Amino acid sequence: MSVRRLYETTYIINAALEDGDVESVAKRVSEYIENHGGTIVETNRWGRRRLGYPIKKKFNGYYVHCIFEAPSNTIPLLERFFVLDDNVLRHLTLQLTEKLHQFRKTRAIAQAERAAALAAASDNK
Repeated sequence: MSVRRLYETTYIINAALEDGDVESVAKRVSEYIENHGGTIVETNRWGRRRLGYPIKKKFNGYYVHCIFEAPSNTIPLLERFFVLDDNVLRHLTLQLTEKLHQFRKTRAIAQAERAAALAAASDNK
């Protein structure tokens, strides 16, 4: 039995695809993780961005960042899935420590509180 751990993966989808196709690739990745015993914690779509350098003769990509919990034997399967999918230009999967995950949550809450305070201050003016 594999131990369930927290992971984050960032992958770049070919930006030449239509919006619907990009969404279907992102959905397939999420379904693949869930079908292999994983649970999606958070998914952030960063959108279309210019690449730092050309990858497979492409200059733009659609970035997706996903945090999930899964058994450790899921990661090699996910890596193989990324390699076999021609629409995924690059990918990176890292194991998250619980301490780092808590720090990110705390930071996000603090940023949201600051934004709310700024919005309230601007409404009062």
